[in-house]
Amino acid sequence: MSDNPSRLELLHFARRVVERQARVSLGQLDRWIAEEERREAERRRGVENRPPAPEWLLQYGLNKKNVDAVHAGGCWAAAKSRQCQPVSREQAVEALLHHVPACVHCRPDTVLRLLE
Repeated sequence: MSDNPSRLELLHFARRVVERQARVSLGQLDRWIAEEERREAERRRGVENRPPAPEWLLQYGLNKKNVDAVHAGGCWAAAKSRQCQPVSREQAVEALLHHVPACVHCRPDTVLRLLE
């Protein structure tokens, strides 16, 4: 017999190599899928556990003592300022009644029906 493997032996060898590579590749894909499922579940838990957005916000000045404006909870200007604190409806009304300016974008005085 010759030292050269037959065509059939080569094909069987190639099949074993492909099977092994497929198992390794499938294992890697399974790990990627499991990691992505873990990330997705974590993201969902984060969304579910997120506290509700505040309905009213007071925007404070740089010294944290002066109140600069009253905002409705979903106001883009309040989100952009990063100097707002959530407050109750009563606190927002009290601030507006004490002449704290209402945000010109979200108009909390209109929403609270406090227009003069």
